[in-house]
Amino acid sequence: MQRKVLVTGSTGFIGSRLVSKLLSEGYDVSALVRKSSNLAPFSGIAGDIRFVEGDVTDPVSLEKAFRGMEQIYHSAGYTYMGGDSSRNGMLDAINVDGTRNVMQAAMRTGVGRVVHVSSITAMGFSRNPRKPLDETCSWNFSDLGLHYAETKHLAEKEALKAVSSGLDCVIVNPAFVFGEGDVNFNAGRLIKDVYHRKMPFYPLGGICVVDVEIVVETIVRAMEAGRTGERYIIGGENLTYRQLSDIITGVTGVPKIRIPMPYILALPLHGFLKLLPSGGRISKLFNMTMFKVASEFLYFDSGKARRELSMRDEPIRESIGRAFDWYRKEGLL
Repeated sequence: MQRKVLVTGSTGFIGSRLVSKLLSEGYDVSALVRKSSNLAPFSGIAGDIRFVEGDVTDPVSLEKAFRGMEQIYHSAGYTYMGGDSSRNGMLDAINVDGTRNVMQAAMRTGVGRVVHVSSITAMGFSRNPRKPLDETCSWNFSDLGLHYAETKHLAEKEALKAVSSGLDCVIVNPAFVFGEGDVNFNAGRLIKDVYHRKMPFYPLGGICVVDVEIVVETIVRAMEAGRTGERYIIGGENLTYRQLSDIITGVTGVPKIRIPMPYILALPLHGFLKLLPSGGRISKLFNMTMFKVASEFLYFDSGKARRELSMRDEPIRESIGRAFDWYRKEGLL
């Protein structure tokens, strides 16, 4: 008999690839969607999915959707890494309250197991680039003032509260995710803006990067073999932004980015660019909240996932190459 599973955040980048992966593995897949959800990510496979209307901010809809489900993959979330504090309420409602709602609904409906898809921002940043963080690190993102990271950190606390109340739940922490299907240009925004030469300089920090297919494979393995209450970093290469930009320019064929930009110089430059029409045609990624984060090192050790979940590795150049080819094929560049 096919195992009945449900994915929240099913129309998102990771969620949609996770749905496809689960279908290919033979699961009976339900996808939580809102009335306004765009089902384009499921072109060609929609007939194999049971779409269930609901919202993580609506506990009643979750209980209705979760009844009869054996496993829940909670990948719903709101990603915003800019400095507009007016979005904090939505970040809180979806990421924190929504996670609490999911965990409580899972317990009330007798769901067998939940995988909570978190983020490396829920873990912290590595002050020493030579010492990547592992799952035992202490959260320190409060030093950077990124509210998104705070909500991901608090969401993990909600998951762990549920574990202490008896829920079988595993946490996974994907790194910076590239790959085909990133229609909302999450990590893909970097590829697009480098390609269009909207990134004339690079920040001095670094980031842990991984392909989306490795992420979804490992999430499924976490459901199968992850230990209750544990978290697993799903990452790959730790790269400076200069190294990452060199890979992207190599793949896309545009000139290398050669100007390093310290955060202290980015502040006055950002203020000047705001006075120019269209911000001087600089990437939307150049906001001071994100640039402050990008000036630090989000380096992580994924050894635990390799050991316990058989996570595989792949050069990120291959992932970026596939993503770039997919963007061109889909006419999204």
